[in-house]
Amino acid sequence: MNSDQLREIIPVIELKFSASRAGGPGGQNINKVNTKVELRFNVIKSPSLSDTEKDQIMKKLVTRINNEGVLIITARSERTQLMNKKKAENKFYRLIAKALTIYPERKSTTPTKSSKIKRVEGKKLHGQIKKLRKKTDLDQE
Repeated sequence: MNSDQLREIIPVIELKFSASRAGGPGGQNINKVNTKVELRFNVIKSPSLSDTEKDQIMKKLVTRINNEGVLIITARSERTQLMNKKKAENKFYRLIAKALTIYPERKSTTPTKSSKIKRVEGKKLHGQIKKLRKKTDLDQE
């Protein structure tokens, strides 16, 4: 599932936006304008997601979700509130899409016979190189 499909499934109405003053450099403008945008999405109470999807999101985004089950995303890199709102929204849909992506389980394999032989030959060659570095009886005279 990609972020465009999620935009149709999860409506913007479920997302709560709030603006505040962003910290950091920026001069006088930073002290006057509320440009930092905080997006909040209640994963547990969302009617758009199934229970399995909610569980999957809760497991994968556990560091971004608080105790009440609210996913919090902030954006403050842009100079305008509107651009930060768009950035937070895009970030939200990308995060949810990545959390809902199911990756196939990795199958462990054993090394092939030829790869084992190559590894042993490489080790022997390395040993020969190290053996040539040793001082001989002729070097000590």
